[in-house]
Amino acid sequence: MSTTAARLLELLSLLQSGRVWPGALLAERLEVSHRTVRRDVDRLREMGYRVDATMGPEGGYRLDAGSELPPLLFDDDQAVALAVALRAATVTGAGLDEAALRALTTVRQVMPSRLRHRLDSLQFTTVPRPGDGPAAPVSPDVLIALSSAIGRCEVLRFDYAAPRSGGDENDPPRRVEPHHLVASHRSWYLLAWDLDRDDWRIFRADRLSPRTPTGPRFTPRDIPGGDARRFISARFAGADGADVWPCVGTVILDLPAHAVRPFAGDGELEDLGPDQCRYTVGSWSWIALAASLNRFDAPITVVGPRELQDAFAELAFRNAATAGLAPPRYR
Repeated sequence: MSTTAARLLELLSLLQSGRVWPGALLAERLEVSHRTVRRDVDRLREMGYRVDATMGPEGGYRLDAGSELPPLLFDDDQAVALAVALRAATVTGAGLDEAALRALTTVRQVMPSRLRHRLDSLQFTTVPRPGDGPAAPVSPDVLIALSSAIGRCEVLRFDYAAPRSGGDENDPPRRVEPHHLVASHRSWYLLAWDLDRDDWRIFRADRLSPRTPTGPRFTPRDIPGGDARRFISARFAGADGADVWPCVGTVILDLPAHAVRPFAGDGELEDLGPDQCRYTVGSWSWIALAASLNRFDAPITVVGPRELQDAFAELAFRNAATAGLAPPRYR
């Protein structure tokens, strides 16, 4: 990169901070004369960047939004970070897969060879968590509409296709106070206060069709616990309050701790010797917890609570019935 091009890149990087930069300070940072700064600002303007200049003691240069997209300048790390983000964007479910691939191709083509080598050597695969399933595509227009309503604190009206009924065209639109847009489990979710149900609700964005215009402005409510991420994580876990599993139990597994550790997830594991370990873990129901523990295919001793022991007994009864047997139900 030539000295002039490098200086322009550094100047643009400084101006992108959003503050007003006095010419003398820019000259000092770039180690050039004030006259050179003025020439470089003129070059940026010729390239399409809108650089405003103000006079007086508090004057200086400031980068403003323009009417057209000018050539974009990135340093090496920014260019690689952008390319990696574009590659990962194909699995977000935001309906931008094709656009992200085209943008990645464009960025890679204009990269110098040293950066293309860095990018090509960085090969990775984005793997969804178990149970995530395929990404649920959402129109970018829907995401923008939701984000805009959240930012302006305006009541949102939308049609919602329930997972089972699929919705009905005669159903009245939902009315909510939108609070947060969340990407999780390869899907997009809207956290909102449902005005008709007087409670917090989480909506799948791919099942949502916003109506226009939006409603009146509202004063945002406090998220229970004060943290949207923890609140949504708790709802996904089946809990109404804290970000914890509603059903937590402890067992002794006749397996060494090192054999259980790769599958322990968010559970707590204690080594009890070469052939046993204590395992404390949670789930959204006692039956689900008991069933998940059976995957270890080893003798299990329930430490507690009694609900987990009862869940194992209920599973035994159900499995025996499935196998055509009829054992007495555990009491």
